[in-house]
Amino acid sequence: MATTDPPDSPGSTNHSEIAHSSVTTDKSVDLDAIRDRLDHVHDPELDRSIVELQYVEAIEIDDGAVTVAFVLPTAWCSPAFAWMMATGIRDEVEVVSGVTSVTVRLSDHMHGDEITTGVNQRRSFDSVFEDAEDGIMAVQQKLDEKARFARQHSAIKALQQGGLDPDQIAPLTRADIELDFSSDLAAVTVQDGALTVTVARDPLAEYLNKARETGLVADESDRLFADREGEPLASDPESFESIVRDARLAAANIEGQGAICESLHESRNGVHFD
Repeated sequence: MATTDPPDSPGSTNHSEIAHSSVTTDKSVDLDAIRDRLDHVHDPELDRSIVELQYVEAIEIDDGAVTVAFVLPTAWCSPAFAWMMATGIRDEVEVVSGVTSVTVRLSDHMHGDEITTGVNQRRSFDSVFEDAEDGIMAVQQKLDEKARFARQHSAIKALQQGGLDPDQIAPLTRADIELDFSSDLAAVTVQDGALTVTVARDPLAEYLNKARETGLVADESDRLFADREGEPLASDPESFESIVRDARLAAANIEGQGAICESLHESRNGVHFD
């Protein structure tokens, strides 16, 4: 089956989610383009866009020079996580047409000055936080693996709702999935091409993005699903259900942490979530 890789973007940006941000612009750069790129930047612990989470506090544009200020739910959020978001903002915004420079500012954080200065000077995390136990890449890898495993729960649930059983789900490879971005469906081929079913596209597309980022799925022949350690998903019912339960727990933990952060963000920074 021909396959189509999911786009990097999580979808169209809901600009109302950053409506509380202050904006100063001279029209030298497309503001919507900046907002769309910011939607690519995720809180690595919550696996959600900083746009959705309403972290963007201000966007200033002055003759191609862009400044983005962001704020987190607490002043003591992990400096490693804050660093990842700050560098993500810088890297995403600087590819927008017309942008000549990007300045990132982390507001109201106990390490805000160090992170703001370090990221804008393009220093490494280790050079700014010399006492950090783990390097930024190691932390990023752990969080990406956690997010990949949590997203797996929604992807498998979509396949099960489409009528597939463990024997059909476990051996699936990238080549068995075709994502249709003109609709909200994905086509899944099983039983050596003898059967094709359609399922909800978004859970699979979101999972494939993260599976690709972690290196689990790089080629058409790579198995789609794995346990926490990256071992291929087993098809026997007991092992399959055990991994599905584990993935469900991972997803629930991230969702629960997200709810806590939303509450803290509302109390501290005056944002509102539906």
